[in-house]
Amino acid sequence: MAVAVEKLITPDILKPARYLGNERLAVHKPWDTASIRWVLTYPEVYEVGASNLGHIILYNILNAQPRQLCDRAYLPGPDLSAKLRATNTPLFAVESKRSLTEFDILGFNLSYELGATNILEMLDLAGIPLTWQERAAGNYPLIFAGGQTATSNPEPYTDFFDFIALGDGEELLPEIGLVLEEGKQALLSRRELLLDLAQIPGVYVPQFYQMAADGSVHPVADNVPKRILRRVATPIPAYSIGLVPYVETVHDRLTIEIRRGCTRGCRFCQPGMLTRPARDVEPDKVVEAIEQGMRATGYNEFSLLSLSCSDYLSLPAVGMEIKNRLKNENITLSLPSQRVDRFDENIANILGGTRQSGLTFAPEAGTQRMRDIVNKGLTNEELLRGVKTAWEQGWDKIKLYFMIGLPGETDADVIGIAETVSWLQRECRGQGRRPLNFNLTISNFTPKPHTPFQWHSVSTAEFQRKQKLLRQEFRRIRGVKVNFTDVRLSAMEDFIGRGDRTLGKVLRRAWELGAGMDSWYESMDKAFAAWGSAIAQAGLDWKYRQVEQGEWNLFATTQEQSSEVGLAPSLDAPLPWDHIDTGIDKKWLKEDLQRALEAAIVPDCSFDGCSHCGVCGTDFGHNIVIEPPAVPEFAGEFVPNTARIQRLRVWFGKQKDMALVSHLDLMRLFDRAVRRASLPVSFTGGFHPHPRISVANALALGATSTGEIVDFELTVPVDVNIFRANLAKELPPDIPIYDVVELDLKAPAASQVIEAAEYLITVSTTGEATPAQWQSWIEQIQTKTEILWEQITKSGKHQIVNLRDRLLELELVATNTNQTEPTATLRYLGICRPDGVLLRPEQILFMLENVANIEFHLCHIQRNRLILGI
Repeated sequence: MAVAVEKLITPDILKPARYLGNERLAVHKPWDTASIRWVLTYPEVYEVGASNLGHIILYNILNAQPRQLCDRAYLPGPDLSAKLRATNTPLFAVESKRSLTEFDILGFNLSYELGATNILEMLDLAGIPLTWQERAAGNYPLIFAGGQTATSNPEPYTDFFDFIALGDGEELLPEIGLVLEEGKQALLSRRELLLDLAQIPGVYVPQFYQMAADGSVHPVADNVPKRILRRVATPIPAYSIGLVPYVETVHDRLTIEIRRGCTRGCRFCQPGMLTRPARDVEPDKVVEAIEQGMRATGYNEFSLLSLSCSDYLSLPAVGMEIKNRLKNENITLSLPSQRVDRFDENIANILGGTRQSGLTFAPEAGTQRMRDIVNKGLTNEELLRGVKTAWEQGWDKIKLYFMIGLPGETDADVIGIAETVSWLQRECRGQGRRPLNFNLTISNFTPKPHTPFQWHSVSTAEFQRKQKLLRQEFRRIRGVKVNFTDVRLSAMEDFIGRGDRTLGKVLRRAWELGAGMDSWYESMDKAFAAWGSAIAQAGLDWKYRQVEQGEWNLFATTQEQSSEVGLAPSLDAPLPWDHIDTGIDKKWLKEDLQRALEAAIVPDCSFDGCSHCGVCGTDFGHNIVIEPPAVPEFAGEFVPNTARIQRLRVWFGKQKDMALVSHLDLMRLFDRAVRRASLPVSFTGGFHPHPRISVANALALGATSTGEIVDFELTVPVDVNIFRANLAKELPPDIPIYDVVELDLKAPAASQVIEAAEYLITVSTTGEATPAQWQSWIEQIQTKTEILWEQITKSGKHQIVNLRDRLLELELVATNTNQTEPTATLRYLGICRPDGVLLRPEQILFMLENVANIEFHLCHIQRNRLILGI
């Protein structure tokens, strides 16, 4: 049976629309028709999870499989978590509202070293035992993890998962689903099912492996592979189209992947090593997906995604083609961090729209020597050319990423970051132009498994010293905002990220002490204390001290090594992740580390010769680089059509779940519905044109309505019935359209002529209340000429108003004395003016309490109609 969570998803929690599960393009497959029922459980708040491209792609792919159903769950906010615990209600999937225990399999995204505590929080909220050992005896869903961190080194997390999905999931997850379906039909035991799953390339079942004394991991069961293969799949852009949330998300746009994998070979970069080979998506498929996606979603922005978008040679052609096709629709293109050496006028021309998007480059190091050590493949001349091109094309602010603590770094290299920024500012000056400003993020190098720098680390004290050095340098530079990563966070990421199975107890204890991922942002001191206590209680504080002191400093002198941390370990010593076959030879990583010591560059094998890393072959495929098509001729920038040819007024309702969608989210919903319906809405002028859509009056969150009004101004006449039909088709069912009328263009907007609003409110009281008493209280209010209310104005001043002057009508509609708390339904008509003078439903309660001298509670608000003047 479905979990009774509707009573918990109420207006008193933050953004209740997070949990509705009725977004546009959400898939609601019938429960009884599915043999295997999945939940993709994202261990972050909805705004992060619902906009994650991998989450959307896998959700669409799983729901495309016959006899398979996929629902979703997210980490609830603290307010809903408290409600779930207080009522003993288990965590639920957002679409079906069923408890997570009712599903066959839960898949978590583990893409960050410290993210496991959020996973434990979700399992606990769901009433599911945390470890695979505890779940072995019960009838619980299979719990697995995927994602970058799970693929690179799953060992610290093996206590908590039945299996780990390594690498790309587009082909792997459907294969897992088929094995589960066959196993369910054959009534296999949990262990038998996991043994079958272990035969699938890319599935790692930790309980069939054991850690040796030296930290290496070996199989203890027959018929499981010694090394588990990372899966590689070809990107399919069409599966990126889906889930248009009502609330604003972190990436509130359509995102299409254009290239998967990166072969630049930056020696610190784990994603670049774990996603090889590089695979371009065919340009026509990208263009088709973007055009279809923008029509299907109604977004006004799209993003092209890759680890290095600039290495997608078709980027200028694809971007210009889309810009030309959608030039009349006020669409903006944004790109993630780009290669500054490939940034040119072609890329600058396709970015942005009427809203210029932000621009981010990652030089990583401040000197040429350091960029060579990390194999960045970027010269000072290329850096200047890219930044200067951006400045000449109109950007006044650029974001730059740098890193400190890289192997072989000296103080001169650290200071070189400030000198590089100052040099770029000097070179980008011009008469009549604002100085070029920079937002800098200075992160601390954290060694990652499967990279050449996995054998190197830096002490916390050294990070602190280098940060202090940079702060002193940047005090002398204007127009620069600098953000530093907390060194404690970096040390903890290193400790967990390169750890082994003994860290499972640390993760669990840290979660018990309140170290959720969100706590790092709320209180760094509190979170760090929780992790520190967990490490000490596990008896591993000695190991953490090693990490803090720079355990593996391969560039230190012999004297430094002997005095601080001891000799560096042998590069041949086993590592906890050696049994994960990413395709890259460990021997090659050691050789590339030696090349780093010599500041030797390795070319990008997508465009130069093979670097012999070991990836290319039958298991992982080969680099796919597509020759770029010609760049289409630029058809011109978007020019907002400001013509006002027709004005239509729409009366609509806001019912059921839609009552939990805020006013701002409703405005965004109308904008996207109009785009999907291809209705010719007029735009405002200026630098930031907006569609001429005007909702008459904001409705309180949680209130339903049958009398809302919104005005539309169009650039060409549209038949009223056609407009109504097309708009209604693109709106949710719980936003019904009651009427559409055409107005004179000179008529004032509805928001300017509102005079009053009629409400039905349901009110309860803890004491006894007969219908006669309710009627008596109403009459007492009606006979009063003055009921004073103190309010605080926007400027912070206290103001006394007479509520009675704002009440036009009040009557008793119905009563109910059969409940624990007697309720009454009241209808009132109150003033509601454009200048902000209005009578709110909660002020009716104040009036009742004023005459009855007892406490009342507002149970429900329904706005019946808005009354407009002439």
